[in-house]
Amino acid sequence: MPSTSSNPGGDSRMRHRALLGTAFLLVLVALAGLAAYLTRDGRSSSKPPAPQASSAAPAPSSSTMETTPPPHGVTNTLPVPPDTTDPITFGKAAAVALWSYDTRAYSQPDLVAALHRWLTSETTYADTASVDALVPSPVLWTEMADNGQYATATANEAHFPDSFTQALQADPGAITTAYLYAVTVTGQQSIAWTGSPNGGGEARAVTLAVQCRPSRPCSLVGVLPNVAP
Repeated sequence: MPSTSSNPGGDSRMRHRALLGTAFLLVLVALAGLAAYLTRDGRSSSKPPAPQASSAAPAPSSSTMETTPPPHGVTNTLPVPPDTTDPITFGKAAAVALWSYDTRAYSQPDLVAALHRWLTSETTYADTASVDALVPSPVLWTEMADNGQYATATANEAHFPDSFTQALQADPGAITTAYLYAVTVTGQQSIAWTGSPNGGGEARAVTLAVQCRPSRPCSLVGVLPNVAP
């Protein structure tokens, strides 16, 4: 594998992660998994197990997916960020958006574009790659779409991790640098497909980085690689 020094893209990712990690260190000095977030690059992926297609049947072309209207009764609804200044409320909504998809209603690029609208406009902090890693790849998406696979989710509980709270108590003013909050969300994801409306479900948990500046609604910064209790 090429070394990092010979990979300009890898260098760029490392610099971005370093900048974001520095901001988090101001308020998340004790957050478990932060070191991994600060140093990870293209050589190690934090992507969770990808959703599995319900069968290996031949997939339709992407052009078919993008032009075919949703089946009768299926709503073509993409996730829209809530207008809130509460990081807990925003974190729960973001987790549901990241755990949900519907191959019957829209294309994979449509979902990616919709999730990008949840990200902060401050590019210094926005970790787009960590969000993209939670979306099924285009190839997997076409296989899933062939079977009408979709996932719904609920967020049962959300809280600030203990380490975040302790760091904030130790230095309350540190958060005013970028107004970044860590929010851990637990919930449930249910996956179904054509012929199996109750395909199966599993518990999910994620720690998100959320930006909530006083002057505007909250936005998503990224997904941490480890769940912080």
